[in-house]
Amino acid sequence: LNAAPRRAPQQQIRFLPTPAPGGGGALELVPTRVPVLAEHPLVQGPRFRRLKIGAGHRLDVKASGVFVLGIGHGNKLLTDLYNCHLTKVYTVGGLFGKATDDFSDTGKLIEKTTFDHITREKLERILAVIQGTNHKALLMYSNIDMQTQEAYELAVKGLIRPMDKSPPIITAIRCLQFALPEFQLEIHCLHETQQYLRKIVHEIGLELKSSAVCTQVRRTRDGVFTLDDALPRTQWDLRSIQDAIRNCRLRVETEIEKTLG
Repeated sequence: LNAAPRRAPQQQIRFLPTPAPGGGGALELVPTRVPVLAEHPLVQGPRFRRLKIGAGHRLDVKASGVFVLGIGHGNKLLTDLYNCHLTKVYTVGGLFGKATDDFSDTGKLIEKTTFDHITREKLERILAVIQGTNHKALLMYSNIDMQTQEAYELAVKGLIRPMDKSPPIITAIRCLQFALPEFQLEIHCLHETQQYLRKIVHEIGLELKSSAVCTQVRRTRDGVFTLDDALPRTQWDLRSIQDAIRNCRLRVETEIEKTLG
């Protein structure tokens, strides 16, 4: 911001002594327009000294993907989006055959196991069980009577979700790729942490009479924000950030109005 072009300094009228016509050493006062020194950058210093920036749903050091920031007034919108309890989407990579102390492939190795007996069909059966169990939890923590007109209207709008604190809930999970010993999942979830997703991979390995570690956690969507909205480091400049805010403003306002009224 401070590197952006500055506005022209404010001008003021001063009567300055100027040699009178005809010489002879006489002086006369002439009205002259001069800049106001109080607004000069060397006097005032940097125009922007503080800029309030807030972080949305955090990503730990081993995860990547969409990370939402709020600037200025956007910090209030971050709070509103948090209160909307929107779904986040991840692609999670896994590797069968070993277990570590932190459920990631970079952790301390605890054991190695066989995995030749695992098939995609077996994996998808486990995923179906996980999704069914979490759907029951979703309905329970949503505090909605599913036999009412209200529940029907919320379901049509896609608004059936916990509007208060709840344990992590997986709303959808499916297998994207399967090539032993590696696999990749797409997980839609609420109130999760990236470590919770790594633990899910570990538990899937146990359910399949093997073990598994997480090789990647990448957030591809955070509410209304997707990877297409994200700015890589090479685009962290004023114009790109302004364009990103402008492009997302309507979606953010629409979602907040729909959910919070």
